[in-house]
Amino acid sequence: MTEITAITMPKWGLTMTEGKIVGWLKQPGDTIAAGDELCEIETSKITNVFEAPELGVLRRVIAPEGTTLPIGGLIAVIAPASVSDGDIDAFVAGFKAPEPAAEDAAADVAEPRDIDAGGKRLRVLDLGSGDPPVLFIHGFGADLNGWMFNQSALAERHRALALDLPGHGGSVKQLDRAVDGASFAADIERALDTFGIEKLHLVGHSMGGAIAVYFAHWQRERVASVTLIAPASFGPEINGEFITGFVRAQRRREMQEVLALLVHDPGPVSRQMVEDVLRYKRLDGAQAALERLAEEWFPSGIQREGLVDVATHLGMPVQIIWGRDDRIIPVAHAEALAGRLPVHILDDVGHLPHMEKAAEVNRLIAEFIAAAAA
Repeated sequence: MTEITAITMPKWGLTMTEGKIVGWLKQPGDTIAAGDELCEIETSKITNVFEAPELGVLRRVIAPEGTTLPIGGLIAVIAPASVSDGDIDAFVAGFKAPEPAAEDAAADVAEPRDIDAGGKRLRVLDLGSGDPPVLFIHGFGADLNGWMFNQSALAERHRALALDLPGHGGSVKQLDRAVDGASFAADIERALDTFGIEKLHLVGHSMGGAIAVYFAHWQRERVASVTLIAPASFGPEINGEFITGFVRAQRRREMQEVLALLVHDPGPVSRQMVEDVLRYKRLDGAQAALERLAEEWFPSGIQREGLVDVATHLGMPVQIIWGRDDRIIPVAHAEALAGRLPVHILDDVGHLPHMEKAAEVNRLIAEFIAAAAA
């Protein structure tokens, strides 16, 4: 029965303990290839698509739509058609999920930790190994958990780090007098110096994309490649109502409506995701930090722009990833870059391509990094 492959509930992010099968995209008897979309799984944050790990036939669906299982629980079985139904039955009957204690012990190794970056407390999650590492930089109002579908995937072959910018997540909430891209780039430099990192690949989303450009422009010799996901500051247009709503929202219903603007399909935005954002906003200093950042980066509901020419003349490989249905920053900013940079526009995706189509974004990043290293 060595030809039988167990498909189990994946672990996306540190806080995920279970997942719910929203629906199956393949049916028993279907031949599937590695990377084919098997099913949709709802987490405490957002729904994501789970891909087949290898070639085979989907012989048995163990967890039908609506089933909730812990991490490591058996959800399906893949095997060649030559394997008998009796062997499949025996495999399912004898399957044992990992002990929760073992899962907890593994998670303890990968907990975020605080570092002192030039006198500032920054929260960082450091996974994997291999140089140059990849650094993920989140956007306005987000934190390192926004990379839950990406960081662990890239960490299979690279050292992958994600941090909470000052004013966000578990990092210090008190901001410097300057909160522009150059100021945040300096924070990143101090963090890298703390880890002794000399060269790296950058992946930045929205405001984090703009910060990545600032850093790459300032520290060109340290940056091997730059992936920008719906970056800010590439044009003046932005959904000012989103920025204002995010800053002002204090109730769950208000925040639910605001966060729904981030994605093509608002259905997968979970109650837990809403509660996590509201919990962050109630932290001492968080609300004041958001207000200052909104005033600096998006005054009067527009963006401070000027990074297009900088990004196209950085001197290292740069790629753009954008959602065609982005309701925060218009996809026209990406379309205007076609011919100047590699641009990937994903259909049925909003402002969070790295969460809405994580597998596709992960492939684009991995392939881009590999090409930059060649």
